[in-house]
Amino acid sequence: MSLAEVITEWVGDAFAALGLDRSFGEVVVSQRAELAQFQCNGALQAARPSGKAPRELADGLVSLLADRPELEAVSAAGPGFLNLTLTDEFLAGYCQKLVHDPRLGVPLTTPPLKVVVDYAGPNVAKAMHAGHLRATIIGDSLARLFRFAGHQVTRDPHFGDWGVQMGLTIVGIEERWPDLPYFDPRFKGPYPDTSPITLEDLQEIYPDVSARQENDEKLAERARQVTLDLQQGTLGYRALWHHMKQVSEESQRRDFATLGVEFDLWYGESDVRDRLAPMIERLVTDGVAERSEGALVIRIDEPGDKRELPPFILEKSDGGFLYSTTDLATVEFRAKELGADLVLYVVDRRQSDHLEAVFRAARRASIAPPHIRLEHIPFGTMNGPDGRPFKTRAGGVVTLGDLIALVIEAAHSRIDEAEIARGYSTAEREQIALAVGIAALKFGDLSNHRNSDYLFLLDRFTSFDGKTGPYLQYGAVRIKSIIRNADALGLERGPMLPATHPAERSLLLHLSMLPEVIFRAIDTRAPNHVAEYAFELAGAWNRFYDACHILNQPDLSRRASWLTLAETTLAALTLLLDLLGIEVPERM
Repeated sequence: MSLAEVITEWVGDAFAALGLDRSFGEVVVSQRAELAQFQCNGALQAARPSGKAPRELADGLVSLLADRPELEAVSAAGPGFLNLTLTDEFLAGYCQKLVHDPRLGVPLTTPPLKVVVDYAGPNVAKAMHAGHLRATIIGDSLARLFRFAGHQVTRDPHFGDWGVQMGLTIVGIEERWPDLPYFDPRFKGPYPDTSPITLEDLQEIYPDVSARQENDEKLAERARQVTLDLQQGTLGYRALWHHMKQVSEESQRRDFATLGVEFDLWYGESDVRDRLAPMIERLVTDGVAERSEGALVIRIDEPGDKRELPPFILEKSDGGFLYSTTDLATVEFRAKELGADLVLYVVDRRQSDHLEAVFRAARRASIAPPHIRLEHIPFGTMNGPDGRPFKTRAGGVVTLGDLIALVIEAAHSRIDEAEIARGYSTAEREQIALAVGIAALKFGDLSNHRNSDYLFLLDRFTSFDGKTGPYLQYGAVRIKSIIRNADALGLERGPMLPATHPAERSLLLHLSMLPEVIFRAIDTRAPNHVAEYAFELAGAWNRFYDACHILNQPDLSRRASWLTLAETTLAALTLLLDLLGIEVPERM
């Protein structure tokens, strides 16, 4: 239970004593720290049911709370605000409970849910680009948050590997290498084990064919037919498709590994291909699906819709499937095979209409039972300094691998400029630069609300000053250094004592807020709350460290208390950064 929740219980008791609903007693951190540590605005809302003026009601609450030994001060202000300040003894005692708690006061959620987080969304035949960054790291952070809270989390990248881009790419390969055995209907196999194409080949072929088919209906029709043949099992196309999956996934796995992102499944659209025909047959039998202009569709419009929603297409008139079909079958798989209670789709906000259609179709077809929540977690765009989607200088798409390399190179330069890691081995410097670069990339993104667009500013993100990932890493590493020095001197730890300095009191208060921040981030599906709090906690630590010189403190019990406070702060920062997917080096 967070400290705010503890105080809420007290104030709720006071409201209940006056015959009012306990919910009016919600306490939050004060917006004016110079007046109080916490505040409650419930008297304003409770005035009408109480039959009293808000200020009169607040004065009555003050009388009921004034004798609580945990409160240093409680007062009414303005039209009916309730201000509360804790005693230093109670605050120290509360934070002492965090010292030996690996969860730092964050309770496990009960009962736990089975949560599927669908994120990253890479496509076969294409290297991941800068646009995949947000889906990947927002999804990864949400998966970490839900898992830390105690939920059973399944992480799934959901590859795009079964749609028309496969047909387009196969057509492009056949144009360049028509003599390959995959295109010979007389060839009975076995097909080569080694891929005849590289990722670089695919990177050239797909954009070229995709652009040309826009103005070439014959080429577009050929791609549609090849896609249909692939989906219906043409052996040569299937073998070539396996090669394309393999070379694409090798690249994608490297990028994910560099980012420190992992998955529990490596599934894509193709993994539900055997579910498509039985699912469609059942929906036809149940009367959910119907024919419309040759296609098989589900009507998803509902009373009260403010705009017309087109029918959800299950099967095209030529018998081919769309990614909407595989998305619906994926919902079925997650409901039946994974037993999901909640599925989070971390997908670009431009896909909101598509996902709304999938969700409605899943409900209409009873594929998603009522207890399953399907949520779209949209996000904005990462833009370049010019405010437009991030591109290369030549105007091309930046691959995710190139973007990662860019920030790691910048991290190297920053480390050299700051004279960090001097005298370390080359291997350790490389590891530190990697950690700093990834921290810069992730925190630069996650410190913004996911719905916001933001500017990718390399110099700012890689700085060791200001609101950046490297700044937080460096702060945590400094605490590690203090602890190592204390250990070398044989200094003991001790229980946390009541604060004697404003900076010490502020740090204790910040530590006490950790549980509610974690659950706020989970409830709002917004990791920026964790990023913001980590930055504030690091700032509170720095102010404390500047004012309270731990290793030089002559009072042994006070020094022991401060060392415990340092270790607890380090544990909190390390946890918070881990929830953002950021590693803290052992030293810098």
